[in-house]
Amino acid sequence: MTIDIESKVIEAKNASISLSSVSTAIKNKALENMADALGKNRDMILEANKKDLEMAGKMLQENKLSQALVDRLKVDDNKIDSMIAGIKDVIKLNDPTGETLQCLELDKGLVLYKVSCPIGLIGVIFESRPDVVPQVMSLCLKSGNATIFKGGSEALYSNRTIFNILKDAIKNTEGIPEEAFQLMETREEVMDILSFDDYIDLLIPRGSNAFVKYIQENTKIPVLGHADGICHVYVDNEADLEKAVDVCFDSKVQYPAVCNAMETMLVHSGIAGEFLPAMLKKFAESGVELRLDEMSMDIARKEAISAKNATDEDWYTEYNDLILSVKIVGDMREAIDHINKYGSHHTDAIVTENQQKMKDFAALVDSSSVMINASTRFADGFRYGKGAEVGISTNKIHARGPVGMEGLVIYKYILIGNGDKVADYSGPGAKSYTHNELNSKIEYVL
Repeated sequence: MTIDIESKVIEAKNASISLSSVSTAIKNKALENMADALGKNRDMILEANKKDLEMAGKMLQENKLSQALVDRLKVDDNKIDSMIAGIKDVIKLNDPTGETLQCLELDKGLVLYKVSCPIGLIGVIFESRPDVVPQVMSLCLKSGNATIFKGGSEALYSNRTIFNILKDAIKNTEGIPEEAFQLMETREEVMDILSFDDYIDLLIPRGSNAFVKYIQENTKIPVLGHADGICHVYVDNEADLEKAVDVCFDSKVQYPAVCNAMETMLVHSGIAGEFLPAMLKKFAESGVELRLDEMSMDIARKEAISAKNATDEDWYTEYNDLILSVKIVGDMREAIDHINKYGSHHTDAIVTENQQKMKDFAALVDSSSVMINASTRFADGFRYGKGAEVGISTNKIHARGPVGMEGLVIYKYILIGNGDKVADYSGPGAKSYTHNELNSKIEYVL
């Protein structure tokens, strides 16, 4: 470990204290500067990304990089427009810090406030996807959190260029400590970051399931995220089949290289003969490799649709590619059991017109997002109105699902008294607590 790496982390940790008290107006001004800077330096970003794509193409040919990572690496004008739009959306969001979450009178003149505050120093380790930098930096800045970024070597030039553009924009905003945002670039720095549990308060990994699992298993720092994105769509016997075709096709084909794409389609046996021939053909014509259970394979053979036999391993697999496993089930309960056994608790959908089944599916499927007659691809921070997302969490503690700024704040208790002491509330003649809920906000800016 070099002194320089630790110095950067300590700088960021110290800056997190200053950043936590910056006003909303100053933070919004910094975000405006960041959005403007991305637009003005568009050509520089595209040129840097071109270098990364050239290297990634060579790594793909040498089987050192997957097609999914190459797809996520690409930046074009539309992607830059999305980065800018994401930052502008964050500007519109309410500042989540300094909010009074609860006010409780312990006794007259002794009032306890529960107040939202930043987590502190966030470590973001990610593969490919240069757009993670503006997404996470904007959310962390607005929520008052310092941030350390460590991207993959496949996106070295893109990450460096975007980060420097954004950091220069922050420098031009008086009141924002520029040391609050740091970029690490070498492979060795990953292990260093994982060891800094004295400084880093939360880690957010973004990448493949193997990558996320490695992070989770090699650090003492709390990790927000998910390892797998094994998402399902269940087509019920009471489904509108036109809706089912749209939902299933979009869930798989619209962007297959992401964690909220469908990997397994479950179909009720009562409509399989009517639904699957056209659905499987549509997938096959779009270049989707089909892996089918025995019953759906029989249908494919009759329709002369090319497919492979699914194995038990397929039900556990996140493909991140144009590959789909298909299984015919006897009823909704079997579909739910399959999802809860083989799924990753990320995003799962049902297509049905039966309202009771909608309720039961939503209640019984143990996933962070449940879709009813809608594509799994909607599980996204931007689409959920969060401006952007720092990641998608399948955890059941602190934050779950697409995580925006609400996952980047915690709370503290602030007790305001007037020389009060516990001794007055114990022993003979002790005073009693009132514990009255008050509709009052703390007057201090935190």
